[in-house]
Amino acid sequence: MMMNTTLAQLRELKLEGLAAGLQDQLSQAGVSSMSFEERLALLVDREMHWRQDRRQVRLLKQARLKYPQAAIEDVDGRAGRGIQRSTVMTLALGDWVQSGHAVLITGPTGAGKSWLACALAQHACRRGFSAHYQRVPRLGEELRIRHANATFGKWLEQIRKTDVLLLDDWGMAALDSQTRADLLEVVDDRASSRATIITSQLPIEHWHEWIGDATMADAMLDRLMQNHHRLTITGESLRKKLAAGKPNAADLKE
Repeated sequence: MMMNTTLAQLRELKLEGLAAGLQDQLSQAGVSSMSFEERLALLVDREMHWRQDRRQVRLLKQARLKYPQAAIEDVDGRAGRGIQRSTVMTLALGDWVQSGHAVLITGPTGAGKSWLACALAQHACRRGFSAHYQRVPRLGEELRIRHANATFGKWLEQIRKTDVLLLDDWGMAALDSQTRADLLEVVDDRASSRATIITSQLPIEHWHEWIGDATMADAMLDRLMQNHHRLTITGESLRKKLAAGKPNAADLKE
């Protein structure tokens, strides 16, 4: 009866991991040979891992990644793809998030840019960082709604605090003046302090022309290029290979 009360109190205190660990100990025959300090250490360790797992699940849910199951362990580094697995792994395991670097991923349609970007963002979430996925072609309409209902300021502050912002399909649709100005605000807020991932079919040398306004383009690209990593994916569209009925295990991960 006393132990049931203790378990109930632990759950009321939201110590779910510790409560689960205690229940497990009560059912383990060998636990009686352990010292109090050893049992306590195991319970605290269980609670820590439980909280880390819960945080990871929450971060991944909040990120709303296009490919939430994408993982850097599955990166396709075969010849002809233009990227090396070792390069991606070195980047993913490095300090690009903490240092607020930009990762610029370019390549043809269907090559796996969005998948790779999601894999990097997903790994950042697994390391305890927050992330947010945003398709740039839809950004203008979403921001017009936020300006209309007076939530733009709150959204901008949330994006500023997000550790990793993934801007997918950069350069695919023309920018109007308001979206261009809003995008500059986003990029300016994050420059050298928060990490940004950009995917684009458009080669980087054409980004200035796509942005449109020369002054804003200079400002935006100057901030993005301060500290950045470039990944260029080559090869034929993986979606075309799937449509042709010639997929393999690596293709399906794209």
